[in-house]
Amino acid sequence: MILIDADACPVKEEIYRVAQRYKLPVRVVSNSPFRIPDSPLVKRVLVDDTFDAADDWIAEAADASSVVITGDILLAERCLKKGAQVLGHNGKPFTNASIGSAIATRAIMEDLRAGMAGADGSVGGGPPPFSKADRSRFLQELDKVLVKLARG
Repeated sequence: MILIDADACPVKEEIYRVAQRYKLPVRVVSNSPFRIPDSPLVKRVLVDDTFDAADDWIAEAADASSVVITGDILLAERCLKKGAQVLGHNGKPFTNASIGSAIATRAIMEDLRAGMAGADGSVGGGPPPFSKADRSRFLQELDKVLVKLARG
């Protein structure tokens, strides 16, 4: 099963196409409704808008046969602990070997942003724009992960 942390996911359409090819169920988890394809494989999971409700649902549903798509490092860590395969939206896999440094980098960046906040509390910057190369890398990595899972 593919579990999508859907609220900020730029590759939902790509996931739907790949899931159709592999005949895999997809759960699109969010706290706001998204348009999903008319497919028996794709189901919307609408959670309430409490903090981390979507993350909690995904982490509970994740297991060793799941692929989780998220940009949330802390959710990635929770899912890795359940044995799931986890991919970022840009195709970068989260692994048990890489999650510690990703969490540390996240903490450092939070501290830097807090120190750079303007008088109104705003901070410029953010991640670079999502590119065609990111989309291509995501599709390649998703395919790799699904082949690996199919082989057991």
